[in-house]
Amino acid sequence: MSFVKEFKEFAVKGNMVDMAVGIVIGGAFGTIVSSLVDDIFMPVIGLVLGGVDFSNLFVVLSNPQGVAVPSLTAAQAAGVATLNIGLFINAVVKFTIVAFALFMLVKGINMLRREKVEEAPAEPAPPPREEVLLAEIRDILKAKG
Repeated sequence: MSFVKEFKEFAVKGNMVDMAVGIVIGGAFGTIVSSLVDDIFMPVIGLVLGGVDFSNLFVVLSNPQGVAVPSLTAAQAAGVATLNIGLFINAVVKFTIVAFALFMLVKGINMLRREKVEEAPAEPAPPPREEVLLAEIRDILKAKG
């Protein structure tokens, strides 16, 4: 089988297309969660904690030039080494939201699968051929006897 033909069969399988759609939707979902965290949650949490701007929460590790660093952007522009605690907190909050959303999605899918299994009663397996034959022989002997 040629490489191109093998790749074509792989690429047009239903699972491959489903996975591609999932990746695109996941990327869009990640963008929405980033905006939710950066633009809504973190400003409110910062306000509750006394006006802390988490995106600007950092520790200067090394500043050999002695440049004033009023913000993370200024520190990065000056080439100052920083420990970006606020950006890490934002990333943890984003991860928690995405993980919770995926947990709820999987939980919902599992619940639907259980309902589907419960709805469809399993048909009993037919008796083995030997049992059928023995039952027929028994019935014939009863009828003669």
